[in-house]
Amino acid sequence: MAETEVSPVVSDFIGFLNASPTAFHAVDEAKKRLQKIGYEQVLEREDWKLEAGKRYFFTRNHSTIVAFAIGKKYVAGNGFHIVGAHTDSPCLKLKPVSEVKKGGYLEVGVQTYGGGLWHTWFDRDLTIAGRVMTREEKGGSVSYSHQLVRIEEPIMRIPTLAIHLDRGVNDGFKVNTQSHLVPVLATSIKGELNKAVAENGPADKTMNKSRHHTLLLQIIANKLGCQPDQICDFELQACDTQPSIVAGAAKEFIFSGRLDNLCMSFCSLKALIDATSSESDLENESGVRMVALFDHEEVGSNSAQGAGSPAMLDALSRITNNFNSDSKMLTKAIQRSFLVSADMAHALHPNYMDKHEENHQPKLHGGLVIKHNANQRYATNAVTSFIFREIAVNHKLPIQDFVVRNDMPCGSTIGPILASGVGIRTVDVGAPQLSMHSIREMCAVDDVKHSYEHFKAFFQEFSQLDTKITVDS
Repeated sequence: MAETEVSPVVSDFIGFLNASPTAFHAVDEAKKRLQKIGYEQVLEREDWKLEAGKRYFFTRNHSTIVAFAIGKKYVAGNGFHIVGAHTDSPCLKLKPVSEVKKGGYLEVGVQTYGGGLWHTWFDRDLTIAGRVMTREEKGGSVSYSHQLVRIEEPIMRIPTLAIHLDRGVNDGFKVNTQSHLVPVLATSIKGELNKAVAENGPADKTMNKSRHHTLLLQIIANKLGCQPDQICDFELQACDTQPSIVAGAAKEFIFSGRLDNLCMSFCSLKALIDATSSESDLENESGVRMVALFDHEEVGSNSAQGAGSPAMLDALSRITNNFNSDSKMLTKAIQRSFLVSADMAHALHPNYMDKHEENHQPKLHGGLVIKHNANQRYATNAVTSFIFREIAVNHKLPIQDFVVRNDMPCGSTIGPILASGVGIRTVDVGAPQLSMHSIREMCAVDDVKHSYEHFKAFFQEFSQLDTKITVDS
């Protein structure tokens, strides 16, 4: 195997992936990185006191995070330079009542989230991760908090049916997501033997034990260092335990789950951090540099923390109003702003080359892909694609284009949602990848570096470039 040195950016990305099994963990990891270099957390439920030259972030539901750095030359009405991505990926989420008992097995009821390639979840070593609401009593008072949890070891598996019992399976494996996609947790006999759960909490203060296997609750409680009766509720999902790695004979690929869209989340976040890490970075900046990582893109973005919510507009409004309460300033600011909607793109698959339009075949290592769609499934237009392409040219970065075949439906992103909801100029882009929405995806190490460098250059140069562009004059 060829020995190729892994770049620091790629190594950092692998660390980010392995720390982020869920959207909650991805936001937590982003929060730690921002705080490490001095970003200050602000709370949406409180007043903001912002200053030019300072850096801030807020979270919503702990699954969406918005970070921004205000230029020292910023005045109300100036624009926002934003890279937007999403923290969620298709997965299996535990049902409100997850306890399933069939044929002498303890199984865990799950519901499908997003459009996953569900056949790839079979025969994988699975665990669970997410957030748990816990109850604490101190000095006679009760408080409730959410805690992140991740069980490291594999505790579940969805076994396939042996070919001897389904001779036609290779003619087409069809998954019934209700009856076939149910992870096995334990056998009933072993589950009973290991049921060492304390049943000493008041019934109305604890999670109804009939909703979930006591064995599962005990595992979660042990990890959190609490008692099972302190668990009030949770949002958990099944996760693959195989770590993300740099792989391939030439060490040119990344094999991992959740590349869509933690790759773009990481690259945009690291670009913002490195473009605002010293005081001099914001010395001549007249705008606001921002990264917005939203939850629930995979299911339409229609939630309080999705891109379809007022979260983006709320942030732009509060920042602008902090410096000038004149309502006209926000309208002016939006028209001076620019959004890079960053979501992974489909690389050309060597075994299915007919699935790509012949003149638009993004390649691994080929750089970020600008996505186009005449029917506005992507928000790119000639002006926004030129701006993003010009930054690539100035830095000698590769760039590619994609349109879907006319005889195939086109996916979408947060780009059109924010472009139409906020009124902001938008370009849709993404790094090329294979196996999108599989439990195990792949992309190229070079495209991680290209994406990071492209986003960083966007933050550093957009203000100057935008002054040279005339459209509505």
